[in-house]
Amino acid sequence: MNLLRIRAVAKKEFLHIIRDPRSLGMGIAMPLLLLFLFGYALTLDVDRVPLIVWDQSNSQESRELLGRFSGSRYFDLRSATDNYRAIERAIDTRDAVIALVIPADFARRVASGRKTSVQVLLDGSDPNTATYALGYAQSIVSGFSRDIVLRQIRSSTGSEARLAQLDVRPRVWFNTDMVSRNYIFPGLIAVIMMIIAALLTSLTVAREWETGTMEQLISTPLKGPELILGKLIPYFTIGVLDLILAVLVGEFIFDIPFRGSLLLLFALSLIFLVGALSLGILISIVTKNQLVASQLALVVTMLPAFLLSGFIFPIENMPAPIQGITHIVTARYFVTILRGIYLKDVGLGVMAGPVALLVVFAVVVLALSVRKFRKKIE
Repeated sequence: MNLLRIRAVAKKEFLHIIRDPRSLGMGIAMPLLLLFLFGYALTLDVDRVPLIVWDQSNSQESRELLGRFSGSRYFDLRSATDNYRAIERAIDTRDAVIALVIPADFARRVASGRKTSVQVLLDGSDPNTATYALGYAQSIVSGFSRDIVLRQIRSSTGSEARLAQLDVRPRVWFNTDMVSRNYIFPGLIAVIMMIIAALLTSLTVAREWETGTMEQLISTPLKGPELILGKLIPYFTIGVLDLILAVLVGEFIFDIPFRGSLLLLFALSLIFLVGALSLGILISIVTKNQLVASQLALVVTMLPAFLLSGFIFPIENMPAPIQGITHIVTARYFVTILRGIYLKDVGLGVMAGPVALLVVFAVVVLALSVRKFRKKIE
């Protein structure tokens, strides 16, 4: 291969990118926009759930229970009411997602040590939020019930009595605050890099065919591998810039904890970037049409990266046939690698399998691109 010819193609592609604001926007502005959009808007945390209360007891015990709900970060006590019609209206209008109804004999039954119940009404139209809200409510009620029982035991055995208790002391590793953004953001980098890289390069060769400049390139001594490498270099540079910006945004804007090796992160990201760019080049070579190439690139990259990479939906919860399909989605392995580096500081020993698959993907797709390109007019 001739380095001068590769440099000439790369220079030509750089000039095209600089002169075309749309290419620059797609290459730099769009990844940043997606990072901020998804970084702020996409969250799996369920907290400040709107709560409405009907306290029929209006006693010290019921107010203590309500205090635990209002003092929890998981609930936002919006209003109190005295009938089911108001509760139904609040849930219908989404002013409340959960309603707590405390019976009139609540205090009396608690004081006598008898079993009593509180009613929890949920808006099940959003099953994810409803499931979490129900779990939080059950945890608060269980804690209240346990404290009542312990007080009653102490009052009957004397204040100095020592009671055997099971003391649970949880310790959360890697994502100490259990903030979903810390889990989502590394995967978001992988998804955006996959989509943008494939979209950028999917138009390169197809554009040459549509504008008629491919005939001129065919008449030159330029070889297929030289053309492909020359076209990859500018977009590889943009991809590296996007990666640097993404890491900086995560560090200084979203305060995402970074516990691993920055050098390892960039090294593995560059391998993934080569594979993603080569996939776009391959799509461009096969289709020879910019519109078809861009649409095919979206289908091949965006949908699998969002739905089948484990970025949002756990792969373990998918049906077995779908889990099998996820093994051919390269973003799945890169998402695993980024989360391991960001949150767990894992090294190559732990990630040997995903890293090997990234290398294989990059080599195979780049080789296919070179093989598919033909210097002839068909």
